[in-house]
Amino acid sequence: MSSVRSFEVGDVGAVADLFQRLLRKTGEPASEDLKAYLRSLFLDFTAGEPDIRSRVHVRADGSISGFIGVLPVEMEFEGRRVRAANCGTFACDDRDSDPFAGARLLRDVLSGPQDLSFTETSNDVSTDMWRSMRATILAPYSLEWLRILRPASFALEAAAGRLSALRLLGPLARGADAIVCRRGEKQAWSHYTPLAGKADALVDAPATDEEFASLCRQFVRQYALHPVWDQPVMETMLRHVARKALHGERVQHVVKTRTGKAIGLYLYYGKTGGIGRTVQVMAEPGQEAIVIDCLMRNAHARGLCAIRGRTQPTLLQAMMGKKCAFLHASSTIVHSRNPDLLAAMTNGRAFLNGLAGEGWTRLIGDRFG
Repeated sequence: MSSVRSFEVGDVGAVADLFQRLLRKTGEPASEDLKAYLRSLFLDFTAGEPDIRSRVHVRADGSISGFIGVLPVEMEFEGRRVRAANCGTFACDDRDSDPFAGARLLRDVLSGPQDLSFTETSNDVSTDMWRSMRATILAPYSLEWLRILRPASFALEAAAGRLSALRLLGPLARGADAIVCRRGEKQAWSHYTPLAGKADALVDAPATDEEFASLCRQFVRQYALHPVWDQPVMETMLRHVARKALHGERVQHVVKTRTGKAIGLYLYYGKTGGIGRTVQVMAEPGQEAIVIDCLMRNAHARGLCAIRGRTQPTLLQAMMGKKCAFLHASSTIVHSRNPDLLAAMTNGRAFLNGLAGEGWTRLIGDRFG
């Protein structure tokens, strides 16, 4: 009879194979680098919370058929500590022979001792499972925003995802963008033009891990429900963030006034001609729009064709008028038996996604091997 139990060292190889086959969609064997990272992330990094653990689904013959990666997160809600389970990597085999294996795996995780459970990477299949457990989808946290900066290069990059040889047409696309982007002095849906504004009065500069971690801990306190990161843990997370080879160069900046007061920060990845991926934008209340302007200016100056990221309620209003498109790729979902915690999350008073989710790990955006 199949069963569910905690993830152990001896399961690393089997889980790595599931990750390769079901999530990376490749028949290549799992590398030692991937195996070492899964052990480091889901066993070593989480050792301080032994009762909030990743889970595996085990067939009757003892082989592994499913996995949910769980990262314990210490949070604070209105002055009191809260234990949370960040449920990220979810892979389950045997959908035909054992269609309820995934549901049993998720149910076991949600029945743990944590005050709340959440995920930011739920696809349609996983979302149905979470819904069956009476979880709540947080729509304002579940959208991707996209700002096109250079239209011809963006169209080429999107098409090259299916046929990489098209990137040879890059010089033609850049020429077309040079013509299109000269038109008018107003922002347009089709392209981005850096215009004079309040951002000109700010200093937008690279930040060290130490400075960035300290500011993240400062800005996150404005939320009623937020992670409690100590400095060493935050800096460890940023060392993970440093390696995302598939997404391009890391850009980790802080935005300050001329007097040196930090009002915001952003972290994204990108390369010339590509689509940048934003992991985090944070700002002092009321300064979100200016920090977003700085992010878009920086992405444009680096030659990106577009920049994208995940929404948060505090950023949505600031993005109005910035010609961003919004789409749904995956859902942020929460489960809690505490009505006050649920209210904080459904009302947009919680800090989720990005550094509070799975976006900081190498599993999203890095190569292994």
